[in-house]
Amino acid sequence: MDINSVLDFISSQLMAKKLKTLSTLETTILKEAWRGKEGKSYDEIGNSEGFVGESVKTAAYKLWQRLSNLCEEKVKRDNVQAVVERYYNKVAIASPSTPITPASNFIDSNNEITIPENIVNENINFIGRENAIAHLKTKINQGAKIILIQAAAGIGKTTLATEFLKNQNFDKILYLTMAKERETISPVETIVEEWLKKDFEEEPGRDFMVSLGRLKRLLQNQKIGILIDNLEPALDSEFRFIEPHRCYIELLRMLTDPMVQSVTLITSRERLCEGDITVETYRLPELDYCTWKQYFKYYQINNYESILTEMHKVYGGNAKAMRILCGAIQEDNQGDIQTYWNCNQAEILAKPDLKNLVNSQFKRLQELDINAFKLLCRLGCYRYQDVPTVPDNGLLCLLWDVPEGEQRRVIESLKNRSLVEVNKGEFFLHPMVREEAIARLRKSEDWETANIKAAEFWTESVESVETIKDGLTALEAYYHYVEIDDFEQAGSIIEKERYNKWQRGEPLGGSFARFGLLQQTASLINKVKDKLENSYVKARLYKILGDIQWLRGSIHQAINHHKECKSIAEKIKTLYIDSEQSPELDFYLYQLYRLSVVSLFNQGLCYLDIGDLGQSYLLFEETIFTLSNKKIILITKENQLYQDHFYHIQLCSYVYLALINSYWGNTETTLSYLNKSKPLKEAKVTIWSQGYTFLCLGVAYKNIGETLNSFEMYNQAISFAQETNFTQVKAKALTGLGELYRMQGDFTTALTHHQESIEILEQIGAKCDIAEAYYQQALTYQQMGDRENSQPNFDNAIQLFTEIEAPRRVERVRKSIINE
Repeated sequence: MDINSVLDFISSQLMAKKLKTLSTLETTILKEAWRGKEGKSYDEIGNSEGFVGESVKTAAYKLWQRLSNLCEEKVKRDNVQAVVERYYNKVAIASPSTPITPASNFIDSNNEITIPENIVNENINFIGRENAIAHLKTKINQGAKIILIQAAAGIGKTTLATEFLKNQNFDKILYLTMAKERETISPVETIVEEWLKKDFEEEPGRDFMVSLGRLKRLLQNQKIGILIDNLEPALDSEFRFIEPHRCYIELLRMLTDPMVQSVTLITSRERLCEGDITVETYRLPELDYCTWKQYFKYYQINNYESILTEMHKVYGGNAKAMRILCGAIQEDNQGDIQTYWNCNQAEILAKPDLKNLVNSQFKRLQELDINAFKLLCRLGCYRYQDVPTVPDNGLLCLLWDVPEGEQRRVIESLKNRSLVEVNKGEFFLHPMVREEAIARLRKSEDWETANIKAAEFWTESVESVETIKDGLTALEAYYHYVEIDDFEQAGSIIEKERYNKWQRGEPLGGSFARFGLLQQTASLINKVKDKLENSYVKARLYKILGDIQWLRGSIHQAINHHKECKSIAEKIKTLYIDSEQSPELDFYLYQLYRLSVVSLFNQGLCYLDIGDLGQSYLLFEETIFTLSNKKIILITKENQLYQDHFYHIQLCSYVYLALINSYWGNTETTLSYLNKSKPLKEAKVTIWSQGYTFLCLGVAYKNIGETLNSFEMYNQAISFAQETNFTQVKAKALTGLGELYRMQGDFTTALTHHQESIEILEQIGAKCDIAEAYYQQALTYQQMGDRENSQPNFDNAIQLFTEIEAPRRVERVRKSIINE
């Protein structure tokens, strides 16, 4: 079949089956495909027809899909001729007496093709811009004559401006596209002459101002839309027209005259800062997720919501990226978005069109403003994840080589070029820009310095960690040090102490434990601890990691970590123990002794949790005995702060000795230790100590039959936990209250407390405490006579206690089942 017969046949069949007919571009694609190997490639078609290569791929994919539906057989570029000819023979055989109706039979008397009503040839490239259109209309209604639509590359400035002007019923639309290279920009005199001759059939004047006057009179009598596209090549580093083209100012000044009926839209990646011209600027936002979803659905890309959501986030809603990705998924992966993303998510600028889109912006900035270019690259060191934006001080700290008086101008330069995004006065990079920025920064001599400056900025910006947001902000410094392999400094970020309104010094890792971020904190420490030499920082990290694993219920790991902490501290102490005394050395030795003593105390907590009361008791006694060490007495003698810290550990040991004796039924001994610990109420203790002291006292009072005191302690624990965001203390207090309500026969309230406790603890992942919560809930159901619900809770408790290797706790649960 010759190609003309093919086109007639396909057009008639598409119309007969109420499928969309061939567009001009699709006709060209089919013609070239029909030529086989001699036909033009998609890129060549794009060049000859004025389309981007990816747009041609998208159109081709859509065409092959439609022909596949028509022919009921898979159609691709390399088999289209064979498939269509088979389909032709099939139709001819099925209806030999029915002639194949040529497309011309569908042409009406006005030479227009009649398309069935259900076939809509909409511009799918122009969707999701309802708010932008409304915004432009509002500005025009308010009297704006020139509106500059500003956005980064690929956001959709030109598409919006073109479609908007086409739909505003202008008498004429005048177009001016600036050349991409400043050397080839047309003089404004030539542009005005061409408009007069070509669009108005008027003769230009002998000089530019005369021609401009004639154009002005025409614009006063006609409703004209004007598009000036891609303005930025005509602007200099100060966002003013470059010297050879200053006369463009006269054109714009005329277009702002209130007597003209024209509306001018300018598209630009950069602002226009010509002081004597009134230009309204509209910052065009990226496309939202719903628009991306609609676009991909239109092209029948299989919908994996999570993947498309991630892609939209990674590419920042960029309109051009959306079209390029859609075409690539269709052409390279037959519409399978999952396969495409699995192959390409690690390198988001892998497509040349995307790479060039971003590269062109960096190249222009490097030529026009080297300091702004350096800042843009350095901003690539920020992560923009847990803390999505950076305040202006985070930019200023990266301008270490720019005089202070010029630094704000450099930041404004990036803002005016749409290269840095702004949200409520704070900054972030578009994901594609950040990808290019960090790639360039890694290759530069600024890589290490930029990360150090950024880390110092984050550290200095957080004085107190009272919320998760505070903690995540302080933690950003950790990631910068890891990037440059400075693991000692990364570790020091985790152990750095800050004052807050509840405690004189809490390490960042301790703050995260308080917030219930146990797994995350353990991962951060594990990433760096084995890369450190023995040091105070390393010992502290093992101490914090031991606390974390204890809270998670990994008791034996916690014990080992606390032993390692003590071992490192003891090794370091031997290096300095005989050195000449000085305030600096005393402070260092005090820190090391404190780690050794706290390690013993924490091991006592661990053995208590797995039910080994005897070993726990011995460790708390050893803690108290160690505090009488002569060297500790010597280095604390002149320092009240040191004395307070060690005295606080002694008082906490008394609380736990009281608790253990209450389990043993030694009421008098329990009360004796409780009496010894009374100064703890007035002491300036840590958040951890205060929260867990309430819990211990609650259990101890319950064990010796002082129920009212137990209620009071648990309620104080909850109030304190809510004030300090100490989620685990709150959950454990709820478990204790549930037990007390069960003892009083209030099963409904007891179950409410059990269930809330379990819900919180499961979110944290605290196995030992979850096991205890299940056990207490099982006992409540058991006391209610509800075996159907008690047994699964007993089973859960046994399983969890078994997992944390707590045989005594398992035995305790089994005895409760036997005694049922």
